Order: sequence, then structure tokens, then C-alpha cells
Amino acid sequence: MNDSVTMDAADLRILAQLQQDASLSNLALAAATHTSAATCLRRVKRLVAAGVIERQVAILSPQKMGTGLTAIAEVGLDRQSAEHLAEFEARAVAQPEVQQCYRVSPGPDLVLVLQVLDMAQYHALVQRLFTQDANVRNVKTFFSVHRAKFETRVPLPALPAA
Repeated sequence: MNDSVTMDAADLRILAQLQQDASLSNLALAAATHTSAATCLRRVKRLVAAGVIERQVAILSPQKMGTGLTAIAEVGLDRQSAEHLAEFEARAVAQPEVQQCYRVSPGPDLVLVLQVLDMAQYHALVQRLFTQDANVRNVKTFFSVHRAKFETRVPLPALPAA
């Protein structure tokens, strides 16, 4: 199923600017994207309504917030029926330490990106999420020792030449 939304160059300029800085006022966004304020506001509202813009957030520094331990966990389940996958996924995404959750193939059933304060908090999460679930067959966790890149931008189609 293709859920794509038809967008023109003005929409793409707006999205590119919002991915760089979503805190801009509508007037500043309109100026930066060469649209009128009314047009810019209408387009942003349409992109929100269409689900292209899911939400606008502040991205915090894990290190400055004291949650500097990032872990990537590969999770394998004994039973992979749609019901069992959905059940584990629901439990995982309910945990505040789980930043991202992906069902993947081939390999493990799920990959989780975790952000925790320290090893004690990671261990507590392991107990809650993995150890107490009889359907979890294995977990392989990788701990980040250096973050070379962290990006939230989604690649946009190339803008037509002006």
C-alpha cells in the first residue's frame, strides 16, 4: 500500500526547513521557504493532517541529560506468530528506555534502540522486558562506545532546478 502524499517544490522546501529547525515561527518559515505566511501555514497544516509531519519535538542530548548509555538489542522470540510479535512489541514500546523498535528480517525478530542512565537501569530493563517473558529466546545487546552520527531527517526527493 502506497501512502505517499503528492508534494511540490514549496512543500519540499518547507519540510527541509522544518527538519532542520521546527522551532521557526510561521513568518520565519515562510521567509526561509519563499512562500507567503498564509500559504506556508496552510501547507504545514495540510502536511500535518496528511501525516507527513508526524510531530515536532526537541531533541535532547543524552549525555547532558545523564542518560548516556545507548544500547542496541537484537531480540529473538520462540514463537513468531503475528499475535506473539505484537504482544512483545507492545510491551517493548511501553518502556520509556526503548527509543526505537523495529521488526526485522532476516536475523532477529526485533531490534530495539535503548537509552538508559547506566548499567543498573539497563539490567532493570532486561529483567522487566526480556527475562520475565517466556517467549524471549535470546537477546544480543551492543553498547555504543561512540556516536559518529545521529540524524532524524528523512531524505526528501530532490528539489526541481529553479
